[in-house]
Amino acid sequence: MVEPLKDRWRRGEVTLGAWCMIPSSLTAEILAKGGFDWVLIDMQHGCMGYETAVEMIRAIDLAGITPLVRVPWNEPGIIGRLLDAGAMGIVAPMVNAMNEAQGLVDACRYPPVGRRSLGPVRVGARDGMGYVASANDRIAVIPMIETAEALAKVDAIAAVPGVDALFVGPFDLSFSLGLRPGDNDGEPTFDAAIARINTAARSNGIATAVLSTAALAPLRAAQGFRMISVFTDSIALAAAANASLDAARVAIAEGSNNA
Repeated sequence: MVEPLKDRWRRGEVTLGAWCMIPSSLTAEILAKGGFDWVLIDMQHGCMGYETAVEMIRAIDLAGITPLVRVPWNEPGIIGRLLDAGAMGIVAPMVNAMNEAQGLVDACRYPPVGRRSLGPVRVGARDGMGYVASANDRIAVIPMIETAEALAKVDAIAAVPGVDALFVGPFDLSFSLGLRPGDNDGEPTFDAAIARINTAARSNGIATAVLSTAALAPLRAAQGFRMISVFTDSIALAAAANASLDAARVAIAEGSNNA
């Protein structure tokens, strides 16, 4: 079995991952074999449905790394289905209060510490019935802190037993704080929010996570983040396509000038 991410976070390791917006098991497989520590399937803003997400989880499994899913909403039905499909971590958006974080934990954990229903059909085929005994210890429960309301209650959210990491959504958090959507490093309000979230997490012995880029990864690691997304498939594809097209046009133009 793949070592749980939260065990690595406890040792202070920085885990780097890729973000999937494109609904494709082939894309997920290619990224999973690229050397990342984890690959996340984004069902909130990505374009995949449940059946495609299941195939993407299977493709990530084949590479021997951790499949994570950001669910569309903090709702136990879809959370349970994705865990049964093999997701080893759930990122839930817009968690704004302690009771919402508790609901996320309940949806991800089997009794007596949660309320997850027993029915690991696909993940049971992958791991056998030993999955059930170890699932509570292996699955990462990750609420997102991405609003001013969540920031105000971050200490209470971080203190909920069973929460393994706090995930910063810099775009929505900035938007909620009255800033332009995006990374606003150097802006005092944004910097203070990042520091407060990391402090709350460390005070409760849990990790922090963030949607980021390769260029910002050193800063985020220095700030204390232990789960850092450094690649997004749709953005990378668009950038590579534009760069290739520009290079081809320049080469053709130079060839015509030299003719």
